[in-house]
Amino acid sequence: MTNRTLETLSFDNTYARLPESFYAKLNPTPFQSPPYLIHANPAAARLIDLDPEQFTRPEFAGVFGGSMLAPGMEPLAMIYSGHQFGVYVPQLGDGRAILLGEVTNERGERWDLHLKGAGLTPFSRDGDGRAVLRSTIREYLCCAAMQGLEIPTTQALCLVGSDDQVYREQIETGAMLVRMAPTHVRFGTFEIFYYRKQHEQLNILADYVIEQHYAHLKHSADKYARFFVEVVERTAQLIARWQAVGWAHGVMNSDNMSILGLTLDYGPYGFMDDYDAGFICNHSDHNGRYAFNQQPYIGLWNLSCLAQALLPLVEKDVLKAGLDRYQPLFEQEYLTLMRAKFGILNEKTEDDDLIRDFLGLLQGSHADYTIVFRELGAFSSKEGEANERLREHFLNRERFDEWAARYRDRLRSEGSHDDERRARMNRVNPKYVLRNYLAQTAIEKAQQKDFSEIDRLMTLLRDPYTDQPGMEAYAAAPPNWGKHLSVSCSS
Repeated sequence: MTNRTLETLSFDNTYARLPESFYAKLNPTPFQSPPYLIHANPAAARLIDLDPEQFTRPEFAGVFGGSMLAPGMEPLAMIYSGHQFGVYVPQLGDGRAILLGEVTNERGERWDLHLKGAGLTPFSRDGDGRAVLRSTIREYLCCAAMQGLEIPTTQALCLVGSDDQVYREQIETGAMLVRMAPTHVRFGTFEIFYYRKQHEQLNILADYVIEQHYAHLKHSADKYARFFVEVVERTAQLIARWQAVGWAHGVMNSDNMSILGLTLDYGPYGFMDDYDAGFICNHSDHNGRYAFNQQPYIGLWNLSCLAQALLPLVEKDVLKAGLDRYQPLFEQEYLTLMRAKFGILNEKTEDDDLIRDFLGLLQGSHADYTIVFRELGAFSSKEGEANERLREHFLNRERFDEWAARYRDRLRSEGSHDDERRARMNRVNPKYVLRNYLAQTAIEKAQQKDFSEIDRLMTLLRDPYTDQPGMEAYAAAPPNWGKHLSVSCSS
């Protein structure tokens, strides 16, 4: 791999060559106080062939703190619209983020460098264009957590801090985060041109996305229809993975939906502690539109918004047929993932009831989702074994015993061996997840200029399935103060 410097990154800014109606060109607004590097991610740097030795240069914090540009960058703010909490908003766009440019690595892979917290843009509306230390740490850590869990996600290259004051619910310090993805085009990028009746731009956008990211379709006569179907499939698979790991996005607006099926725009997200199907992680979501158990439906709803935007390019019946693929694919993917979490190898019709009944037991007992699934791996299928440690998580022990007998029979029906099954289950049931209280602890230390907890969590979250010496406390249930932390869109 070529180890590039800031000066020799290979930029090829395809989005900047689209018509001017797609963006506004402008540079980031530097902090008033000197920027400083909080943390940088060597794994993300390798994706763009950047030598991690560059992290120590003062210019690194300058480039990714908005005060200077690297050669080849062509900064711009992307325009889009979207449905927010079910209501169409005609213009949104990058209100606090700027696409610095697109780096191509030596393998030919393209990565956007997207600077969040970069200052005012023409799309900032009533905002200040800034991000705060708290929100950037949460996004930085969760990108790493999702990567470790093998859930499609944007990446995060680095965090740059400042002493500038930013007002949210209270006075906080400003920070910037470099987010990376092959593209930051979202459902809302298509919506804005549809609702503006700018069908030529819509066509250009569809051709651009297919050329750059769905190139295997570009010579197909029905390329737009097939493109939509692939977006449906990626979205269904993504949300199935969220559901299986017990993660809630919090703000599934259509402008927060990636056209590549990536987890995009980390705000008031949350990994569940006690299992609650109706878990709402965003305290601003008063009606529970984006509750955990609503996410599969909202994924379909957002895809219907994208289908609407593609009507000038694809027949309505064809789009509807594409949408009809979503629910069966989501259910199939979710059941496949859940069978793996239960250590079940073969498919049987009764598995759905076995899984649902177990989740019902978790909900009735306020049992910890991550901990119980991890301990389920140690389940003994031997007759007469009470599985006491697992059993203690459940309030209704009699109902658990009934379920355990069914589970034991199910395992025996396919000749399951406990040791082999446990090894398999430990590869899909994480020991560590980014609980809100862990992120909050890292934030509070960082606010005192102690970034050690960020580093510790980044190391832990890269390998969430493996027992890590001295880290048992990070696998435990949260303390009482950490169970119901208030997380809002400003997060």
